[in-house]
Amino acid sequence: MIEVLLEAERDLSFGLLDQAERLYRQVATNDPKSSIAVMGLARVALERGDEREAYLLARRALAIDADNPAAQHMVSRLAEVMATRGEVPPSGEETVAPPAPPVAEVAPPAPPPPTAAKRPGVIGRLLGRRRRR
Repeated sequence: MIEVLLEAERDLSFGLLDQAERLYRQVATNDPKSSIAVMGLARVALERGDEREAYLLARRALAIDADNPAAQHMVSRLAEVMATRGEVPPSGEETVAPPAPPVAEVAPPAPPPPTAAKRPGVIGRLLGRRRRR
């Protein structure tokens, strides 16, 4: 399990959120008492800008291990941030739904390469002049 957690940490540090989430979720599923994996999921949620989910996951990690300093810090900091904005932190009774599996992203088609007719360069202009003659 430690290897999977280390790989998830590496993915998270490189911004590969989907891969990190998949690995943390795998560990959390296989070991429901892994507060480290749950905190990893909280960090992924925070990176995605979902503070409420991050807060709930951090509270879940604290429920598993009350001595987890990362969970303690995240819960207190997010509660402070939410209170500053006038929001009430979630009670913890809300459930964190597992996110839908990632959908394979399809890259948009690449734009066609510029042609000599649109904006000819020096070579295009020279070749174009030869053709016109």
